[in-house]
Amino acid sequence: MAKKLFSNYTLKNITLKNRIVMSPMCMYSCVKEDGKVMDWHLTHYTSRAVGQVGLIVVEATAVHPQGRISLYDLGIWNDEQIEGLKQLTEMTHQHGSKIGIQLAHAGRKAEVEGNIYAPSAIPFNDEMRIPKEMSIEEINEMIQSFKEGARRAKIAGFDVIEIHGAHGYLISSFLSPLTNQRTDEYGGSTEKRYRFLSQVVEAIKEEWDGPLLVRISASDYKEGGNTPNDFIYYVKRMKEQGVDLVDCSSGGVVPASIDAYPGYQVKFADQIRNEGNMATGAVGLIVNGLQAEEILKNERADLIFIGRELLRDPYWARTAAKQLRVEIESPVQYNRAW
Repeated sequence: MAKKLFSNYTLKNITLKNRIVMSPMCMYSCVKEDGKVMDWHLTHYTSRAVGQVGLIVVEATAVHPQGRISLYDLGIWNDEQIEGLKQLTEMTHQHGSKIGIQLAHAGRKAEVEGNIYAPSAIPFNDEMRIPKEMSIEEINEMIQSFKEGARRAKIAGFDVIEIHGAHGYLISSFLSPLTNQRTDEYGGSTEKRYRFLSQVVEAIKEEWDGPLLVRISASDYKEGGNTPNDFIYYVKRMKEQGVDLVDCSSGGVVPASIDAYPGYQVKFADQIRNEGNMATGAVGLIVNGLQAEEILKNERADLIFIGRELLRDPYWARTAAKQLRVEIESPVQYNRAW
């Protein structure tokens, strides 16, 4: 019987050869302040393409210098960064994988010199700096930065864009009532807290007509914060705006205790998929092929985002295929071994 994990999946105008996605994971491997692709990135991502991952999503890539998590983050804030990103997409395509990029702004969690920005002047914790509450002018500047990032992503040849709207970074902090205490058109009601992401989506669409994903933190794990029920509203709005799939993570918005057990976030992908009528990606301690297949067969998600297991095993697709007792096509160079 066919295994769903290794079936094709169409995202708007592209088709993935399987349902395995490499989750975006920061590498902090650029030359300080530079933001350009290094040999490390070329080796790291291309090896997962050789390993038969269907879609590789490149790490959080800063759309603005003040939006870096660290000084060593990958960047897409100037045209000089396009060349290395283009080399990365071309090398990935040679091995039959699709490649996406996660456009990001770290907001109040940025660790850079100068101002850090947030919807409200609330630090993440006692050890971190107080961010600057963004003016309307600064909000518009950041929306433009996302738009320019999408333009560069298109030139570089990416197949997919994912907007980073999770983990307490800038967009996420606009969405949560715990971090957004504004009283203007960007804060207060659920609809107003969504406005910034809504405008980012519309700005990106002016430059981008390919598949568009959004990563969310479906739960703040804190009283008074967002819950999956709140995100049903958000994802319905996203779908109206043309977002193709929501990547369902959680947490990171405020300090919180999280019980991370195998598949602990799958319930969020399940609820949002089936109540919000939105395609979803499941992520979070998904460790083997049987677990991934169960999620897909029970229609709890459409794609499986694999993080740490793909750091441990670049050929996780082959490992999962063996667990599911199916054969997958190997790189021709590896035929004698696979």
